[in-house]
Amino acid sequence: MANALRQLRNIGIMAHIDAGKTTVTERILYFAGRTYKIGEVHNGTAVMDYLAEEQQRGITITSAATTLKWSKAPAVTINLIDTPGHVDFTIEVERSLRVLDGAVAVFCAVGGVEAQSETVWRQADKYRLPRLCFINKMDRLGADFDMVVDEVATRLDATPIVLQLPMGAGETFRGQIDLLRERAYFYDPADVATDLRIEPVPDEYAETVQIARQDLIELAAEYDDDLMDAYVHEGRIDRADIVAAIRKGTLTGELHPVLCGSALKHMGVRALLDAVVDYLPSPLDVPPIFGPEKPKGKKSVQRAPDPDEPFSALVFKITSDQHGDLNFMRVYSGTIKAGTRVLNSTQGKKENISRLWEMHAKQRIRRDQAAAGDIVAAVGLKASITGDTLCDSRHPIVLEQLEFAEPVITMSIEPRTNADKQRLAEALGTLHREDPSFQYRFDQETGQTVICGMGELHLEIVHHKLVRDMGVQARVGRPTVAYKETIRAAATAEGRFIRQTGGRGQFGVVTLQIEPHEDNDARGAIVFEDQTKGGVIPREYIASVEQGVRDASTCGPLAGYPMLNIKVSLLDGKHHPIDSSDIAFQQAGAIAFNAAAVKASPVFLEPIMRLSVTTPEEYLGAVTGDLNARRAEIRQMSQRGAFRVLVVDAPLSEMFGYATQLRSLSQGRGTSTMEPHSYAPAPAQITERILRYV
Repeated sequence: MANALRQLRNIGIMAHIDAGKTTVTERILYFAGRTYKIGEVHNGTAVMDYLAEEQQRGITITSAATTLKWSKAPAVTINLIDTPGHVDFTIEVERSLRVLDGAVAVFCAVGGVEAQSETVWRQADKYRLPRLCFINKMDRLGADFDMVVDEVATRLDATPIVLQLPMGAGETFRGQIDLLRERAYFYDPADVATDLRIEPVPDEYAETVQIARQDLIELAAEYDDDLMDAYVHEGRIDRADIVAAIRKGTLTGELHPVLCGSALKHMGVRALLDAVVDYLPSPLDVPPIFGPEKPKGKKSVQRAPDPDEPFSALVFKITSDQHGDLNFMRVYSGTIKAGTRVLNSTQGKKENISRLWEMHAKQRIRRDQAAAGDIVAAVGLKASITGDTLCDSRHPIVLEQLEFAEPVITMSIEPRTNADKQRLAEALGTLHREDPSFQYRFDQETGQTVICGMGELHLEIVHHKLVRDMGVQARVGRPTVAYKETIRAAATAEGRFIRQTGGRGQFGVVTLQIEPHEDNDARGAIVFEDQTKGGVIPREYIASVEQGVRDASTCGPLAGYPMLNIKVSLLDGKHHPIDSSDIAFQQAGAIAFNAAAVKASPVFLEPIMRLSVTTPEEYLGAVTGDLNARRAEIRQMSQRGAFRVLVVDAPLSEMFGYATQLRSLSQGRGTSTMEPHSYAPAPAQITERILRYV
């Protein structure tokens, strides 16, 4: 089984929107023999973009998984996930990278390292994923291979190691030169490129290739002592030794091999598949996973990627259809068979896995079992959600859960008829199960249902899913900003919850101090600390006070928005030996928090977005003037050919409809991307506007 694991790769394709991820994936499927007709994104026929919304818009919305074999003897099995590039669906990238062992980062040869390129690269850094770089669209006008390599090094703080040089660029691009094999790859015919010719390096590139190959070997030798020794003392070294050194540097995340091509014209895809096999890790190259035996447990256990170890897997994605939920999971250890009962250790519940499927986009292939390293979909799970751990009930382990960004935009929604009320509630629950970055809530004061998401496109697609895919007729309001609240001063307050109605009563008294706290990494952005002494509140009720505080923090004193960046200290309290209870101390904690928040100079926080705006030089003045009128701050400005690239921080409330305005200002040639960046105190005019509608 070790050999089977060594011949397995779990990889993802990640990039900025329109860099060509799905086109790369479609060509990989074709050359691996997984499909026999090439899908095209621009025609709406891509296999991996199978949702109606994806085919209409020509973008990837949800990550899609497939399995293929690449016949490089012995054949290697590749589990591949194609991820979205639009920032509104960054959760799809996050949860895919969490369960993968390596990734291919695709860059546009014209656009270079763009805003979402940086975002997905940082996400991969978070999970320490080894990466290859594929510089795509070398056939486009303005393609610049060296510029992209430089940007990978400077903007991503990476160490690119160039394995191929392009022959030409734009209309003159005709193939690549493999620096390790010292061979040139030509493609016939050039517009389809299904026939590959391998020839000696053309004379005009001979000197450039020798210099580039020397640089490659010297860089690889820095990460392998044996290669360095052979290089210094013997001069000529074997290609296999160089490949081994590059693989070693790639697996540690210190090197990032760079290849190039044009996926649309099929150029360079086979070499990319070879590089995936040569340089990206198998499950055996990844350290064992660790986790406690139960949530908040102290005893840590580990699982090696071995089919004979106790079973453990992580649910990373859920898709609902008429036959029930499909739970996508990565098996980290052990073997699981269809019809097996397992433990959801995150929730402490037993679950049944009735069937297992190997996925090819929307197609399913029945599997009798799955083993360590596999990525499969399971049917039959009732309670499991994204981020839950499934394991052998006799050997529990809880794997690290996924964290999801807070939504920044909201929109009211209501059913068109009374008959749609229940269906709307069920549909929203299903959508939240599928996509944890989508949230919804019922506002008791207004009677409205409010949906929350990561951007205008995100909520627009949710609405379309409700109407078209789920058959729920619903009206939606205009998008609004998801404001937050915080405090600017410290305050102390007492909360008393004392009830006596005959028999056992309720008794809980707490004194809390709250103060500003800027640790945005703290879970929930509310930090709770117990500073009581002498057992004034029994230990078992401290958690109840914290729960009451966290519940109260979801509704701020100004307009009921959730509160952020607050440290809460429990200073003192009183209890009764008979009447005190969890509920009493929850209520007392909430009362004290609410009272202190009113006294602590509460303010509104507005979401600030990080924009990357690309505009032709001649429209720069109009674009910057419009940004200044939107209260934007230009953080960085750079030149990219005939275009200017601006990095801008701007309040979300001022950015609705910006894409349309930018196109108008730049005669359709300007582009922009936007992602949540931070929260900042709202100015007086925004505060007045919010309070006017409370």
